[in-house]
Amino acid sequence: MPDTWYKVDNVAKVFLASVTRRDPRVFRVSCTLSEPVDPGLLDAALARTVREYPQFQVTLHRGLFWHYLESSDKHPRAVPETLPPCAAIYGRELKNDLLYRVSYYHDRINVEMFHALSDGNGGMMFLQSLVYNYLQLKYPQALAGVPGGERASEEESGQDSFRQYYTGDAAGQEDPTNRKPVYRMRGLKLPYDQVQFFEGHLSAAQVLAKARGMGVTLTSFLAAAQMLAVYREMPALERSRAVSVSLPVNLRNYYDSGTARNFFNSVRVSWVFTGDETLESLAQTFDFKLRRALRQENVMARMNGYEKLEHIPAVKPVPLFIKNAVVNSFNRMEASKVTVTLSNMGRIPVQQELRPYIKGFCAFCSSASLFTTVCSYGDDLVLGTTSAYRGTAVLKNFYRILADEGLRVTLEATEVQLG
Repeated sequence: MPDTWYKVDNVAKVFLASVTRRDPRVFRVSCTLSEPVDPGLLDAALARTVREYPQFQVTLHRGLFWHYLESSDKHPRAVPETLPPCAAIYGRELKNDLLYRVSYYHDRINVEMFHALSDGNGGMMFLQSLVYNYLQLKYPQALAGVPGGERASEEESGQDSFRQYYTGDAAGQEDPTNRKPVYRMRGLKLPYDQVQFFEGHLSAAQVLAKARGMGVTLTSFLAAAQMLAVYREMPALERSRAVSVSLPVNLRNYYDSGTARNFFNSVRVSWVFTGDETLESLAQTFDFKLRRALRQENVMARMNGYEKLEHIPAVKPVPLFIKNAVVNSFNRMEASKVTVTLSNMGRIPVQQELRPYIKGFCAFCSSASLFTTVCSYGDDLVLGTTSAYRGTAVLKNFYRILADEGLRVTLEATEVQLG
């Protein structure tokens, strides 16, 4: 591998400045196969996949003015899953390691990445290539001649698309409700910096039919249900505050980019409850607000506004520890405007020939609050929720709301230590 280095992207700087023990800024994408994983073949498939994504073969280093990524000749290995989901990948005791790990458990393959390296969509690209290579090795005759999915060139895959598409124009429309005081989740957090992971399965066809019956998208339907679930637990004295949902936006849908690095920003949809809302009326209001926030000019304005600091000459010579303090302060301020986060990765595309060997996909993201990641494969709609709280009332409300709509729900959860 050539000896190269490059600066981290703008979003990565936020993750680097805000790593904590509870939230190590790690996400996980997983694929469940139709039979147990063969560790030897998975290692061989990983070696192939590594050559397809050289931009992930890097270690992270700290300079005087910035963090930078440096190419590494380290060979990743697929290991049995022994750590909790989204365990730390980067930190003082994990220096000079690669910024992702591949593990397996029974029939499941996991890819976990430090968010400074990539976003969920980039991680899913890597996982899909890994699964494709694994199945090609496992079933060479049955899958002979089956092409891999479309993949960008090495240069485009490693591109910093924030810098590539920055124009400097940061004019856009902001929803006035987003300026109102926001309700923050209450309750004791889990001890020992733990988080708990909940995996909910629903019928994608059922949920889509319900959302379309209300005239909204699947994202708006689920987000409105989460809003309502939070509202039912809000203390009476705080019900004048807005409930705000943050939704990551895949910028590859707005720009001609095939990057596997970070390329997303977030929109917020907020609502102050009157107490008269139904799930349908709230979902329709949410959908209207979300469609306005996702207009191309507004998304581009947010992307430009976020990148703007990177192009101010006076910022470049500021020492890294000062930059980190400022970025972390900004991140805390932004976090104070969010009640819950919902990230919809959409339908995971898989070649027809590979489908008999794959049962499903799932995704999680580490969080110090409540974060739900949504993805679907076939008719399996999976909600991966990360919660830092001891109490589960909001999640109970959420799934009861869905069940009350006639949706079938299967829910699993990891164990935690309460004392």
